[in-house]
Amino acid sequence: MANTQAMATSYKVEQLNGVHAFGTTVTRGSTAADTFKAALFLATATIGAATTAYSTTGELAATGNYTAGGVTFTWIAPSSTGTTAFTTPSASFSWTALTSSGAFDCVLLYNSTQANRAVASYTFGSQTITAGNFSLTQPVNDATTGLLRVA
Repeated sequence: MANTQAMATSYKVEQLNGVHAFGTTVTRGSTAADTFKAALFLATATIGAATTAYSTTGELAATGNYTAGGVTFTWIAPSSTGTTAFTTPSASFSWTALTSSGAFDCVLLYNSTQANRAVASYTFGSQTITAGNFSLTQPVNDATTGLLRVA
């Protein structure tokens, strides 16, 4: 089975239960935003809708300038237009002088504050990089192209 692009099914339920806090306007014990990370996965991994939490299984090895667990990022404050709520990471995910441990084609976004729970996985064309720069540019944050949309 190959990687697939999907919002984690477990995340949908956790979102309805108020587990994840993308911004500071939440009603729970703390108003601090949770910490989110983006980790890269090999093309041979099986990351997708059934992924419930981050694991190092299938992750790009910590070589070159890649650190296991990926990079930390922040979300743009969630917003809505019509019936669609949306948010997008505030900046591109970037790695400099990256040497991949094999072909990779997937990024998993996960909530490291909440037991590394999966949020969503996104696939892209398979990459193999030796001492090069790699970035995943974020889309426009709106109801049509925002990276995380709930309609």
